[in-house]
Amino acid sequence: MLKNYLKIAWKVLLRRKFFTFISLFGISFTLMVLVVATSLFDHTFGPQMPERDTDKLLFVNMMREEIKEGHTRSGPLSYHFLDRHVRTLKTPEKVSINSMFFQVNSYINNRKLALDIKYTDREFWDILDFNFVEGAAFGQQDVKSANRVAVINESTRQKYFGGGKALGQYMEVDQVKYKVVGVVENVPVLRLHSYADVWVPISLKSQEFNKPGLNGTYFATIKAAKASDVPQIKKEFATMMAEVERQRPEKGVELSSFPDTFLESVTRTFLGNGKDASVGILYGLLMGLALLFMLLPAINLVNINISRIMERSSEIGVRKAFGASSSTIIGQFLVENVFLTLLGGLLGFVLSALALWLINDSGIIVYADLSLNLRIFGMGLLLCLVFGLVSGVYPAFKMSRLQAVEALRGGSK
Repeated sequence: MLKNYLKIAWKVLLRRKFFTFISLFGISFTLMVLVVATSLFDHTFGPQMPERDTDKLLFVNMMREEIKEGHTRSGPLSYHFLDRHVRTLKTPEKVSINSMFFQVNSYINNRKLALDIKYTDREFWDILDFNFVEGAAFGQQDVKSANRVAVINESTRQKYFGGGKALGQYMEVDQVKYKVVGVVENVPVLRLHSYADVWVPISLKSQEFNKPGLNGTYFATIKAAKASDVPQIKKEFATMMAEVERQRPEKGVELSSFPDTFLESVTRTFLGNGKDASVGILYGLLMGLALLFMLLPAINLVNINISRIMERSSEIGVRKAFGASSSTIIGQFLVENVFLTLLGGLLGFVLSALALWLINDSGIIVYADLSLNLRIFGMGLLLCLVFGLVSGVYPAFKMSRLQAVEALRGGSK
């Protein structure tokens, strides 16, 4: 029976090629946009190199000071605060302190290279899972002695050394010479906590270590021994913040800083007014936008399906005259519509792969490596099925309610 339904569906699609083209275009374009958006979201917040253990990683990005009169000040944290209060937390397995990335200049063969540099400690390399193609990370002794050593990415190796061996070579960055001890795969700029072109020991900025205050240019990366420790880390951090606020000489100033996943930090900044990590609200907004984006092509597809099915009213009348039930007719039209949407979905995946390749190749997102992984494929397949059911149920139900005599007359009451 299913095989016959599929054959009929194929013949129906070929009968009205223009309607079929409009339907396929609407489905494929919509799915392409949704799949590309899903890929971007996954590439930014999902478990990707070097932040693979996202369920165990927390980031401390901001310190917010709110005065009772309504004035607020927020920004990255000072090394002094992170070293004294965050590194000493007992629950985490490891805590790393690293700087923001800064743009610096390098010159090779009278050519200027703009590079992003990040200052890190040894724990940074233990927590994050970089893929080394040459050498290894600098060690604890390099950090302790403030050695001028560097880890660079593949792009920088290509630009500076022409793709040749970089290990043990020297490169000059911002008028300082560094010995290259490791080369890693490029990290996309979307991974703000780990992204850079060049990584050097944080002790090279030791003049900033003892500066008092809460704000600076540093972040902390916290790794839990296991995912179940994350709530305890957040609880211990909150207790520590309450004590820091209590010891502040300035009274009437409310301090807020949180160990968050990257997604929580984004929602806290843009949706939670710096205090609440409204991840549920963000997911709700994204789902709402996706449904709204799907609504227009779905309505268009419903109208096209009604027109297509209306042309087949005589066929429906004959089938009902020979005893076909409403559920059988509904099932047939649903199969036909799901078949159409799956064809559109297949075309949508091809267009998505092309769009992702164009984004990667264009360099719009630095070092982006967007791809169609299994999670994205599964999401796209689910969207195809939802599309097929939503746009097919109403027309199928409407036509299945026709009386046999009315259907044979070509009516639609």
